Amino acid sequence: MRNILVAGNWKMNKTAGEAKELVEEILAGLELKAGVEMLVCPPFLAIPAVAELLKDKPVSLGSQNMFYEASGAYTGETSPAMTAEFCSHVIVGHSERRAFFGDTNELVNKKTKAAMAQGLIPIVCVGETLEQREAGETEALVAFQINEGLHGIELKTGKELIVAYEPVWAIGTGKAATTEDAVNVIGGVIRPALVEMYGAEIANNIQILYGGSVKPENAFDYFSQEDIDGALIGGAALKAEAFLGIMKAANEVMG
Repeated sequence: MRNILVAGNWKMNKTAGEAKELVEEILAGLELKAGVEMLVCPPFLAIPAVAELLKDKPVSLGSQNMFYEASGAYTGETSPAMTAEFCSHVIVGHSERRAFFGDTNELVNKKTKAAMAQGLIPIVCVGETLEQREAGETEALVAFQINEGLHGIELKTGKELIVAYEPVWAIGTGKAATTEDAVNVIGGVIRPALVEMYGAEIANNIQILYGGSVKPENAFDYFSQEDIDGALIGGAALKAEAFLGIMKAANEVMG
């Protein structure tokens, strides 16, 4: 059965108090049909407060990042165990981590391995910049990010891992990739790369999300595509009404 994951990445927004208010608003309007999943990824300092609200609720909790070492002198970082104390998921290799904090494919690989060893489900992000897209490098670059980021990672079912395609040129710009653009990369590049690495049975169990200016107005179109298993949502996840609107679009697709 197909599942649709509606995942909200709040980035560096919301204090713990503001995060609680947002989650309370989301929970008040929550209605998930069978096959629709919801995940919220607040800033790390807000995670404990949000975790309390989500106890026994059908909403998963994720972190936006983590370090790959178990412990040590890594000031400002959070370990896999610290993350797993509250979270079930962790975003790895988001384009903003790559652009501003130097997260390379090698680092993405280490974080992904560490997350899985701790029982976390990593959401591994891949995607191209506008310059790379215009240079015709999208297919080669995304395939390379998949191959390098998942190198040496073994999967038993495919459900231990999520991949998110986020064209950098569509993040926070209001300029979303067309459904055709998204399907061409997800169905034409990412899924085949995963099939080559893991075989069709496992690869088809890996959820692949689209991220990049997803809104209530366009979410139904994305979710209607068989190749797209959900969305990694930025700005629209910061307002309960918009986030719930995207949830409703997923519900409509699932019937």
